[in-house]
Amino acid sequence: MQCPGQDSRYWSGDDVFETKCPKCGHSVEFFKDDAQQKCRKCGYRMLNPKLDFGCASYCPHAEQCLGSMPPELLASRGDLFKDRVAIAMRRYFGSDSRRIRHAEEVARYAGEIARQEEGVDLAVVMATAYLHDIGIREAERKYNSSSPRYQHQEGPPVAREILTGLKAEDELIDEVCDIIGHHHQPRDEETINFKILYDADLIVNLAEKFQESPPSKEQFEKILASSFLTATGPAEAKKALAKYVR
Repeated sequence: MQCPGQDSRYWSGDDVFETKCPKCGHSVEFFKDDAQQKCRKCGYRMLNPKLDFGCASYCPHAEQCLGSMPPELLASRGDLFKDRVAIAMRRYFGSDSRRIRHAEEVARYAGEIARQEEGVDLAVVMATAYLHDIGIREAERKYNSSSPRYQHQEGPPVAREILTGLKAEDELIDEVCDIIGHHHQPRDEETINFKILYDADLIVNLAEKFQESPPSKEQFEKILASSFLTATGPAEAKKALAKYVR
């Protein structure tokens, strides 16, 4: 039995679409039932951002449908979600390439740190990494400011709308929004998910700062010793930032 949603007889013009590669931004064409496509520019293998597993919660044929899908796709549903969040972030920021690039760099370092830490919810970490600064646009529109205070205020509602549209679980949405709502200001006790986002964002912010004002060796060592929240953060920062030390 074929799900009607996957039967091409019921398709419309929107069921063949193009989206941007989350790695390089090149346009990638998908048919609705494509599980994945390879970006012709950078070679990144990208999962279909419109492929939705939400129907599995209520469709009587879900087990039959999901069971017929490639095992590698079933094992990669987390990557699919991550890619969809990345695409939603790109779509939201539009032509603001600087903010898109910052979010992608934070996500890259967050992924590296997360792989070396324990007790991590990778879906929370990656969603937060891509969306941590999502409140900037509203902060600038309302208050003509991108200060942390206004980012913390405006980010969670935007993130919640994006993640709700992606059919994320309520528990994940709540944690992501909580982190975004204070991501510049650690509390006395924080989850490993918060700590990873904080350290990844710090690495990227320091890289941007050091390009303009390189630190001395002593300054750099002090930052490594005192500024990071995870055990992995300082080592990742040293690999990424040592080239700026004067």
